[in-house]
Amino acid sequence: MSLLVIGVSHRSAPLAVLERVALDAEGVRALSAAVLGGEHAGEAVVLATCNRVEVYADVATFHGGLAHVSDALAAITGVPLGELKDHLYVHYADRAVAHLFAVACGLDSMAVGESQVLGQLRSALRSAQDFGQAGRVLDHLVQQALRVGKRAHAETGIDRAGASLIDAALRRAERELGPVGSLRVLVVGAGSMSALAATAIHRAGVASLTVANRTSEHAERLAGAVGGTAVALSELPEALGRADLVISCTGAVGYVIDAETVAAASRPARQLYVDLALPRDLDPAAAQLPGVLLADLEALGADLAGEQFGEDLDQVRALVDQEVSDYLVGRRVQALAPTVAALRARAEEVVSTELGRLSQRLPDVDEAVRTEVQRTVHRVVEKLLYAPTVRVKELVGRADGGSYEVALRELFDLDPQGVAAVSDVSATSATASGELGQESR
Repeated sequence: MSLLVIGVSHRSAPLAVLERVALDAEGVRALSAAVLGGEHAGEAVVLATCNRVEVYADVATFHGGLAHVSDALAAITGVPLGELKDHLYVHYADRAVAHLFAVACGLDSMAVGESQVLGQLRSALRSAQDFGQAGRVLDHLVQQALRVGKRAHAETGIDRAGASLIDAALRRAERELGPVGSLRVLVVGAGSMSALAATAIHRAGVASLTVANRTSEHAERLAGAVGGTAVALSELPEALGRADLVISCTGAVGYVIDAETVAAASRPARQLYVDLALPRDLDPAAAQLPGVLLADLEALGADLAGEQFGEDLDQVRALVDQEVSDYLVGRRVQALAPTVAALRARAEEVVSTELGRLSQRLPDVDEAVRTEVQRTVHRVVEKLLYAPTVRVKELVGRADGGSYEVALRELFDLDPQGVAAVSDVSATSATASGELGQESR
């Protein structure tokens, strides 16, 4: 089995396509189930954010997995594969691991260096675990990616490069509307992205902050945390009339703010709407109204694209390269373990057989002598096996390391089925004993 990544993101598709493939929690579960519905994939994790949908799958073969996962993605999103394929990117094996680690570090984000993707990746793994869709391979891999992402933020200057979409929105608002401290801001929605927006806005020191949400309790909780005012979504027209800057990010299907509502509001002469939702919350037709400015994910991504981060990103890329190398070496060593175990089992079998024959030929040998002979034979075998097993573990860390495992099996005529049986037992024991570990939550 090998890792396959198939996805679509802001780097490969325009916003209109991303909007069509956007998935809610139910869609994510359906896509994972569809990927696992055939014989091609054994595990799957789906990462769905405001600017990407990616399927990480442990597949039996590349071509079979590629066709199956692509079909599942098209079926669940409702976008025909003929339209979707021009926007898909594919990574396999080593390159797939490198892509995941880069995503976890924020290197592939629209806002380069942002840390929110770590929480999104953690949630994706947790969901896959809860529904039995991620096993030991993807669980271990995604945990490693989370650790790499945390290292990047703790040990490099990536946070300086991590200008968030909210920061970009505030900078645009300052350009279009004037000093942030004089702005009246309305945040529509009370989810995680809206909470990030409200917190950043509060820290920026705006003149006033209002939170509107379908569930009043959620709006009140968020508003209370940032010193703002909560209103029900039914009061949206009045709230729009009192805002200079409107930031919206809900999980709704269909426009939360339509052009008619904006037109009917007693608005300021100049008003900026920032739409962070996917699918979009704001009817694009509203941008045709006098004094209405619109910034969506595509526009904010363009604002961020021109920023240069130099050495900070070079440090993270170097960290990712090293972590990918270490992970792949670890995987090769782990894959070698069943072969080494099978070799030792074969040696024990030979020793046991020969000692049994010796006992039949020399039945009257003193028990103390017999015990000493057994110990001596075992020591000889251990010493003979020690050097080659240690050396082969070192060699598998090389680029061509896989060939040494094959050579070991061929040299000692190890039964492939016997090696596979040892591998299955080792995997079960590792899972049961928690050897793979868990990311702290």
